Amino acid sequence: MFTFSPFRLLSEEQEEVKGKRKTLVVILMGPPGSGKTTFCNDVMSSARRCWVRICQDTIANGKAGAKSQCLKSAADALKDGKSVFIDRCNLERDQRADFLRLGGAQADVHAVVLDLPARLCISRSVNRTGHEGNLQGGKAAAVVNRMLQKKELPQLSEGFSRITFCQNENDVKNAVKIYSALDLSDTLPSGVFGQRSKDAKVQLGIMKFLKKVEIPENETSGKCNVIDDNTCQDSIPRQETCGKDLCSMELEMENKDKKGSDSLEKSSVGDLSSNDVHTLAFPSISTADFQFDHEKASDIIVESVADFLRKVDNVRLVLVDLSHKSNILSLVRAKAAERNIDSKKFFTFVGDITQLYTKRGLRCNVIANAANWRLKPGGGGVNAAIFKAAGKSLEIATKERIETLSPGNSVAVPLPSTSPLYKFEGVTHVIHVLGPNMNPQRPNYLKNNYVKGCMVLRDAYSSLFEHFASISKSCLQREGSGDSRYNLSDPQSNLMEGTTSEQFPQSDQKIKREDPYDFERNKRSKGILTESSSKDKYNMQHGDHGFAESGINSDAPKSDDESRKTAVATKRTWGSWAQALYENAMHPEKHKNAVMEISNEYVVLNDRYPKAKKHILVLSRLHGLDCLADVQKEHLPLMKQLHAVGVQWAERFLSEDASLVFRLGYHSVPSMRQLHLHVISQDFDSTHLKNKKHWNSFNTAFFRDSTDAIEEIDKYGAAKINDEKLLTMELRCHRCRSAHPNIPKLKSHVANCKFSFPSHLLHNGRLVSASSKTVSEKP
Repeated sequence: MFTFSPFRLLSEEQEEVKGKRKTLVVILMGPPGSGKTTFCNDVMSSARRCWVRICQDTIANGKAGAKSQCLKSAADALKDGKSVFIDRCNLERDQRADFLRLGGAQADVHAVVLDLPARLCISRSVNRTGHEGNLQGGKAAAVVNRMLQKKELPQLSEGFSRITFCQNENDVKNAVKIYSALDLSDTLPSGVFGQRSKDAKVQLGIMKFLKKVEIPENETSGKCNVIDDNTCQDSIPRQETCGKDLCSMELEMENKDKKGSDSLEKSSVGDLSSNDVHTLAFPSISTADFQFDHEKASDIIVESVADFLRKVDNVRLVLVDLSHKSNILSLVRAKAAERNIDSKKFFTFVGDITQLYTKRGLRCNVIANAANWRLKPGGGGVNAAIFKAAGKSLEIATKERIETLSPGNSVAVPLPSTSPLYKFEGVTHVIHVLGPNMNPQRPNYLKNNYVKGCMVLRDAYSSLFEHFASISKSCLQREGSGDSRYNLSDPQSNLMEGTTSEQFPQSDQKIKREDPYDFERNKRSKGILTESSSKDKYNMQHGDHGFAESGINSDAPKSDDESRKTAVATKRTWGSWAQALYENAMHPEKHKNAVMEISNEYVVLNDRYPKAKKHILVLSRLHGLDCLADVQKEHLPLMKQLHAVGVQWAERFLSEDASLVFRLGYHSVPSMRQLHLHVISQDFDSTHLKNKKHWNSFNTAFFRDSTDAIEEIDKYGAAKINDEKLLTMELRCHRCRSAHPNIPKLKSHVANCKFSFPSHLLHNGRLVSASSKTVSEKP
């Protein structure tokens, strides 16, 4: 029976003989669900020395960041004499090498390996909610499995002074006790503790755990198992006996073809031939003849898909390519798994996009065409194949709709019932979409300008998905009214050639598209309806929380200024209850009792339901500037003025109580109309702070620091808007990041927490305090 080795603490006198005290860098190793964050919190809640937890999922202002940010934060903490937990998976030697270099004369580097059973890690990952990195649900299982396949156990030769293996819950508890008991002058003996065998094998992963495939215990034939068409490649374990990777899902398709099988097994994506869900099959735009970088393209595909699926239900998106060796499919699969995108709503597929139903059993009522700007047949690849398969009728129908297409736009063309694609595949619409061109031999060459290229590609996918949503919504309306002219279950009944010009007008610029998105409404704001909103420029370049395109899509080229204005223009209708701040801003003379300061540009007043000892609002008085998403570069002087006024009021409060610390920022999606800056003290001592939404609206990335918003507007023309799902995250202390089950326990902890603020808040003037050197600085 494995027993945890006892530890020895050196006396303070022995430490002084060495001439110095050492801080610790403890690199945690384990897949998602192994308990790394819980380990940190358990130690930090009762530790004698000062610890800082470095987590890449939250390093960038509460959101996922880069490894370099983790290294910098760790180095800063060590300079301050603090010990550091590196809360990353660190399962591969290369992943932890840079953190090992943090050790030296002033710091020892330890490894704590949470080598718990794969079954337990998978179960935890799948069942948890509110995870900081949003890795939860079914997709988490594939990620855990993939990481376990790549695991490299740590060795002292890497530079560790101590390695502790925890292979069950008792081991973990013992390790927590050891590190919790360490005082500033205490050290631990060097060596390897708890490893059962130096030749321990990597654990089998999810597929055996979930029994999706059979893995014989004594397999020696050297043959690779195969799985059905839609199982993620990353979710297949490596067979230790054969030493080969299991076959990918696309190879299985080829094997089925060779065997003469015309059917596909059911998988986690559901029934492929189902008519109950509207499905769009689309190729990767611009990565073939237009030579767009695959890494960048795959990021944009996954971001665009995730954003679309957050807003639209009862649809299915399928990325299609011809070969199981497709690099873009492999990249997208991996990134979609990491983002926990529902595999029933989005998956990759190998096959000819013009024969998905007859050859692969996958029914898609809409397919996308990677078109050329002339919208003509010819060339090669997808464009030529779709025009050929659809027959002359597609070329005629396309010409009737529109003559040319500019990059970043799309046009939906209904197929007549005479088209072979319609008759045999059940395809009712083809959506032509044109992406950016990085090929110098093709028109509209962008000269390797990937800033603009990424913007155009995001526009292209957004336009494509919006057209699909509009088609889907029209179909649902017809189904609901009993109109058999548009019935997915029976392609022969879709008499599209009989549709009227009002339903499908000749010019794409004249299309009146209904809003395809059914946004969730705040329980208190049932009167707030989003009529249309657009992607902000920052999100088009960097973010993953964009907005739907404007309701009217013009294929005519636009100037940079026109594009910028279109990208940030919003139009919203607010309920009567949400108009209070707007009334205060527009007519402050009617609310003199509430207003603390008035100017032509702004109004200052106390928050009616303050969430801290001091909580005020600085309101813009500019009509039409309802929220942060509306702000453009032209509003930059106003934003700086609002910030400066907020800092002045924070200084005024500090002169009365120097113990306060203030943070200035905006809610990503406010519940009240009229742009307003929150100036809030960080004690959060208020009877009005009652629930998770109250807390997370100020202590997750949903709260955008004023200085960050100003920088983004200056650089990108708009500020990044983060997702409202952040409001459902678990409750964590804004200082030490420890988790708490409810608001009363959290508030009790916060009242006594003496930890310094997270490192990301200590820069760029995000906090204003009596001791801050940047109190009077203006962005």
